[in-house]
Amino acid sequence: MKKCYLGVDVGSVSTNVVVIDEKGDFVAGEYLRTSGKPIVAVQEGLDIIGRRLSPDMEIAGVGATGSGRYLTGMIIGADVVKNEITAHAIAASFIDKEVHTIIEIGGQDSKIIIMRHGVVTDFAMNTVCAAGTGSFLDQQAARLCIPIEDFGDYALKAQNPVRIAGRCAVFAESDMIHKQQLGYNLEDIIAGLCEALVRNYMNNVGKGKEILAPVLFQGGVAANHGLVQAFQRYLGMEVIIPPHHEIMGAIGAALLARDVAVKKGRTAFKGFDIQDIKFKTTSFECKGCSNACEVVQFYENNDLLARWGDRCGRWEIQAG
Repeated sequence: MKKCYLGVDVGSVSTNVVVIDEKGDFVAGEYLRTSGKPIVAVQEGLDIIGRRLSPDMEIAGVGATGSGRYLTGMIIGADVVKNEITAHAIAASFIDKEVHTIIEIGGQDSKIIIMRHGVVTDFAMNTVCAAGTGSFLDQQAARLCIPIEDFGDYALKAQNPVRIAGRCAVFAESDMIHKQQLGYNLEDIIAGLCEALVRNYMNNVGKGKEILAPVLFQGGVAANHGLVQAFQRYLGMEVIIPPHHEIMGAIGAALLARDVAVKKGRTAFKGFDIQDIKFKTTSFECKGCSNACEVVQFYENNDLLARWGDRCGRWEIQAG
């Protein structure tokens, strides 16, 4: 049997599932919309990937990452659960051992990771403002009635990008509308939006960071050629788009699972047919003290597996 390793990255916008082989080479991957239903997205993703693997492949290790990593870890039987910073850094280092800067922009968040000699030395994530994320471009593309897939191509055709206020998503949108009413052409407005996102990112997430090459741009937004060009113009250096850039977090989780599996020699993976398992979560507010903690309960086939969310540990149960 050929040993393979599974990585699952569950975020607020997308759920990504990846399988790699023992060398770390890509075997299969799937990018799905989470759509507010992480459990369903994970079940669907595993079902799709499971059908793509040949019968001589077995999953020898599983990793979970993303904002929904703890829930995902219990659903799939993960051997390792790590945060997004670690997962993206591991994946980037595997692609380019000399990487110094990682730009990662997703649908609802963005982050920068500074690496030196293969080690994360600094990182930062965006605040609550959406102006430096993919959702900002999605909203403006919808307003302009342009498919988001074509957004970057429009930006590349711009001759004189319009200066658009980018410190706030609300101000940027109103400024864009104002520029439309003044008669600026669509290409220049779209290029201006890309540059506004880059300025917002660098003034918030990248503020005070030493940006050194090589720079890797990861996340689904890296598919936007106009945004890549805007980053390169702002930084004055090449920005590299790695293969499978949109699922690098899942690749990092799979690489971590490979390392853990070598040490453990076994996996807790529940299999690809988890669609047959009924998972559900419930919550309640603890009345034990003034903290009023929101406690989440996780069930598998009506069996309570875990609780989390309380500060004192009174209700906590962790799946083991």
